[in-house]
Amino acid sequence: MINIGICDDEAPMRKLLRLPLEQKLQLLGEDYRIFEYDSGEALVGRAESEWLDILFLDIEMKDLNGMETARHLRKRDARTLLIFVTAYPDFVFQGYEVHAFHYILKPYDERKIQRVLAQALDELGKKREQYFSLEQKSGTIKIPMQKILAFSSDKRKIILSLSDGSLLDFYGKLDDVKKTLPDYFVRCHNRHLVNLNFVTALEKDSCTLGTKVFPVSRACRQPLEIAFARLLLE
Repeated sequence: MINIGICDDEAPMRKLLRLPLEQKLQLLGEDYRIFEYDSGEALVGRAESEWLDILFLDIEMKDLNGMETARHLRKRDARTLLIFVTAYPDFVFQGYEVHAFHYILKPYDERKIQRVLAQALDELGKKREQYFSLEQKSGTIKIPMQKILAFSSDKRKIILSLSDGSLLDFYGKLDDVKKTLPDYFVRCHNRHLVNLNFVTALEKDSCTLGTKVFPVSRACRQPLEIAFARLLLE
């Protein structure tokens, strides 16, 4: 099931965006749900269970505009693929701050909407194909990489922090774990590996991933900053 959000304070514009999305999704045979929001406030205040894989977000909205809404979103939903909708190309360059995946200009071109949707679906597919295998007494557990915040070493154990707040632990060495992970897992400290896709703030001595804060050591600071900047520019 793919959850897609459309946030625009004009109902006719939401409809114009929704129709080509549904046509493409049905053509591809995708199982989907589309949620509509008439304001940034409505989106930010949505139920936590309403996880969005892809979000089409209008920038020019009353009260809480699209960029401010995106900042609120990133504090909670670091993995949502964010696609900005705007009538003004100049706004596009602000998208780096909130890890925007793409943008669509108004007035809408249905082919462009469907092309960007296809690219977003491809990206989702790539992320969903990556798992971390964890051996437990009950058997092997496959955990999607997109749900893992960080790996932290604690003596002989590794603590695995998940995006839903839960923790798992297993015996191992952080260096061995690092060899099995994608490049977006970067060491911020000799005891911590963090998922750059979840980083919402990077300070001199700490990095924040949602509600969790991890220390940044002097030795790891520069490589972490470079990796984070590279991710923003991809």
